[in-house]
Parts: sequence; C-alpha cells; structure tokens
Amino acid sequence: MRAWTAPHVPTLTSDEGALRVHDTALDDLVTVEPANHEARLYVCGITPYDATHLGHANTYVAYDLLYRVLLDLGYRVNYTQNVTDVDDPLLERAAETGVDWEELAADQVNLFREDMAALRVLPPRHYVGAVEAIPSVVELIESLKLTGAVYQVDDAEHPDWYFEVRRAPGFGRLSKLTDDEAVALFAERGGDPDRPGKKDPLDCLVWRLERPGEPAWESRLGRGRPGWHIECTAIALQHLGADFDVQGGGSDLIFPHHEMCAAEGAVATRQPFAQSYVHSGMVGLHGEKMSKSKGNLVLVSRLRASGADPMAIRLGLLAHHFRDDWEWTADSLREAQHRLERWRDAVARPAAPASGPLVAALREALRTDLDAPAALAAVDAWAEASGDDPDAGPAVAEALDALLGVRL
Repeated sequence: MRAWTAPHVPTLTSDEGALRVHDTALDDLVTVEPANHEARLYVCGITPYDATHLGHANTYVAYDLLYRVLLDLGYRVNYTQNVTDVDDPLLERAAETGVDWEELAADQVNLFREDMAALRVLPPRHYVGAVEAIPSVVELIESLKLTGAVYQVDDAEHPDWYFEVRRAPGFGRLSKLTDDEAVALFAERGGDPDRPGKKDPLDCLVWRLERPGEPAWESRLGRGRPGWHIECTAIALQHLGADFDVQGGGSDLIFPHHEMCAAEGAVATRQPFAQSYVHSGMVGLHGEKMSKSKGNLVLVSRLRASGADPMAIRLGLLAHHFRDDWEWTADSLREAQHRLERWRDAVARPAAPASGPLVAALREALRTDLDAPAALAAVDAWAEASGDDPDAGPAVAEALDALLGVRL
C-alpha cells in the first residue's frame, strides 16, 4: 500500500543529545537508543471506515514529532504503520451504508493520506494494509502453533484460532490491570471474554474462520481472515524485527491491543516485542472522548474545506502535551491561527533575535518527552523579543519546519 508524499525536512546543524520519552510499561522516562544508527518505530494506523478526526491527527502529529527528533539526532528512521483494512467495524459500516467494504476502505485511506500530507506528517517507510499482510499473519500464526500457544476453540461450526495469552512472560505488565479490570475492558474494546471453549477469557482471536457474507482468504488455517492484534504483530515483526525501539499509538490501545501484540511477539520470537511503549492522550469534544463510535468528531478534512490553514490545525494540536487528555473547543483553532500569524510576522522582520538560543530551546523541549507546549512557548518568546540579526528569521523558519513540522 502506498503512503503519502513526504514533505521536505530541512537539515539543521547537528549537535549532541538524546531523546527521552515516557514509557508506559515502566511509567518513567527512558532514553531511546537505537542500534546501528537506525531507529525502528511502529505506530498503529487507522481502521478506514470513517474520515480522519482530530483524535487521529493528534496521535500521528505526536509521533511525527518523535520521528523529526530522531532525524535531527542523525538517525535513519524505519517507521512502519498498518491499515486495518478488513475488520468488523469496517464491515459493519459498509453494510450500514450499502457501500462495498473495499471501496469504503480505499476512499477513507485516500482521505487520510490527504489529511496527513496537509498536516506535513512524515509518511512511514512501510505502510501496510492487513489484507496484503495476510501471508505474514498466517506464517506468524503457524510459528505460534509450534510453540503450543495457538489453539482452536471447540466449536463445530466456527472453530476459530486463538492465542493463549498466559504463555507470554510478563503478560499484563504494560496495562497493569487486575484480571477483572482486564476482562471488562477486553469486552468493551472488541474482545470476546465470554466465548465458550476458550482456555482463558483474555485469549485473543488470531484467525476468524469464514462466516456467510464476510470476506475470507484461503490459508493452511482454513478459509478466514486475521484477528486485529495479530495483524500488527506480524507487520511489525516483518518490517522491523523483534525488540524494535518504539511501539506507539493512542492510550486507548494500551489494552488490549498493545498488550496482546507484545504477548504474541514475545512468544513468537522469545525476545521483547518492543523496547519502549509510548502512548498519546485522547482528544475530547463536548465532554467525551472524540471517537467514530460516538460520532462526536471534528474532521480534519472538514476543517480544511472550511478554509482552516493546516498549519494552524497542527499548532492547535501541538499546544497540548502529547500524553495529555484534552478537549477541542471553538477557541482552539482561533488561538492557533493567531499564533501562526504572529510567528509569520516575526520571521518576516528585517532583523530579529539570534536563532541559536531558540533552536537549542526547541531541541531541549522536544527531546524531553516531546514537550511541544514548551517548544511553542519558546517560539512565542522569541517572536515577541527584538534583535539585530538579519539572518534569524529564515533560520528560525527552517528550524520550525524541521523540528515542529510547521511551515511558515
């Protein structure tokens, strides 16, 4: 699957430093230290049954910052992202609207590409749909079968394949939930803890055998389609290998999705799935988390169609720390547009304060848990100050493009 066109990223003068981010499993800041000078990053992608909302944009802008910091530190970045282009929510939406599920997925993926390009989000090196990853998924399940961690439920009509989560060492360390909490959340987020025949309520589906009217693919497991978690596990292992640097996504993916992926990956490879687990906060609207299921969405495409500057949308997202939960309001875009105009005016001045201290402040903020609000405050202070450097404006504009992804 093709990604979107990459924007140009200016290269700044290099310096020493390191990126430290909050790791969910350890609940502490950790240093990202890629081996062989290549950072390996996996961020879970969309299920394309509706347009890109600001919750999505918040997540992908957050990991775009991480990507840019790694580039600025001189690393090559192997960024991989999936698209869950066959799954129950997509099939249900297609049935509701009378649209072919493949057509619906293709239309929404294309709109997502347009939104990401407009927001100057760097594309992944590998952008992989679940459908095209089916051979890798089947191979991974076959590998897990050899460990004894995959079994079929005792169901004459639909003997689906499940992964035995308790086989994974340290299962639960990421989410830190009690069994009762985990079962309740599993049921709420697409799991089936009450299904008869499972060895454990938390065991997760890896291969769903064909049902009437549903898409299915031939395999050695029987004709069917992948489960949700195994899809990401297979794609990540294929393109990044085990023990990659950062697994990312929204905080709503901590459990069950990332917990299950970590378990599957660890059992299959006998290595940690990822070194660090980094999660972005949720964006709300009218007091509730913005989500497709609730329909309380602010769509990036509609904001763009209404004339909103994509750089103002991006600044509206960057005004909040990536790990915080926050709420979008009518003032969010207005305030971001005013900030954007102040910055554009500031870099256009004949002379301004020297760029060096500001670039250093930006790097310090972003390399410390991607602290975008601190970075924005530093730019605000620079824009309000006076100076006599005629080269500062262009240099600052270049730094903002490289580090914050904001083109002035």
